[in-house]
Amino acid sequence: MIMDAAIALQPQWVQNWLDWLMVGGFILPALLVFWQQTRLVALTSVLVGMSAGFAVFTMFDQLGYVKLLGLPHILLWTPLAYYIYTQIKRPDVPTVPRWMMIIILSTLLISLAFDYTDVARYLLGERGMMG
Repeated sequence: MIMDAAIALQPQWVQNWLDWLMVGGFILPALLVFWQQTRLVALTSVLVGMSAGFAVFTMFDQLGYVKLLGLPHILLWTPLAYYIYTQIKRPDVPTVPRWMMIIILSTLLISLAFDYTDVARYLLGERGMMG
């Protein structure tokens, strides 16, 4: 099964969340490049996001659509979330990119809540395919 087919079997709210994750996890971070103060945040976020995506797709090819797919997000997005939090507090960041980073951070934290739960359930023995 390919990833798109596995996602299509998920409830609509999960599909909607994954669509939002594309906005909050990739598009908004890429737009931060337009402000000098947030260019490093943009670059870091996009590279980490691409790395996490590559890892998830690689794991999917090996394991299928299992709850362990959240592990790359935990390993890569947890430090990214902390980094973005520290950047939000910088006094030189203009209002618009600050709000964008707040939305990005909120998106990451919500996703991480799902990921930590899914990975814990996997480690506790819930090894079946999702969906």
